Amino acid sequence: MTIEKIKELVKENQGVYHSFRFRGTRNQIDEFAGTITAIYPAIFIITSDDDKVKSFSYSDLLVDNLEIID
Repeated sequence: MTIEKIKELVKENQGVYHSFRFRGTRNQIDEFAGTITAIYPAIFIITSDDDKVKSFSYSDLLVDNLEIID
């Protein structure tokens, strides 16, 4: 998958409620649910259920650090 395809995937899912799994440093896994609320050229913003705002780069999806779970 390329960055361009990932950007299209994120754009298609903007405003749609999803569950996410983020693999952080030292094998920490964060699972949360929310919606993609904003899209920028290098990053996108996810607002979670508890109104926390998290930003991710498209490369997080490319290297499987961030996963969209349905």
